[in-house]
Amino acid sequence: MKIHQAEAAVKTAGAVCVENVTGHVRRAVEGSGVEDGFVLVSVPHTTCGLVVNEDEEGLRRDIVRMAGSLLTSLAGPVGFEHDRVDNNAKAHLTSILLGHAVHLPVSGSAPVLGTWQSVFLIEMDGPRSRRLDIRVFGE
Repeated sequence: MKIHQAEAAVKTAGAVCVENVTGHVRRAVEGSGVEDGFVLVSVPHTTCGLVVNEDEEGLRRDIVRMAGSLLTSLAGPVGFEHDRVDNNAKAHLTSILLGHAVHLPVSGSAPVLGTWQSVFLIEMDGPRSRRLDIRVFGE
């Protein structure tokens, strides 16, 4: 079994934003020499997440609106306790719901995605410089 490691830098543009990172994943898989297997994409950050969904402009705006408002009602009258440290508790909590990794099958030296599927980094505490860790496993 081959294991190929790659990294990609992603600069996020806003406090809450959606960045399509599918190209980074495709390039890592293509450069891995793996024909069939799987790819694991993760972010070593606690205030952003990774998801697979459709790259449509209206949906991207909906995701930003959802991510920005998700959990707001749970803060209560005094806010979140972690906000006393660095005022980004909602970003941490939302990233828990999104998850920090996605895995995809690899076939024909390409990640297997549906017609409308793309891989997105969802930024919750930006703008920031983020890193994708991409590992390709297979034959």
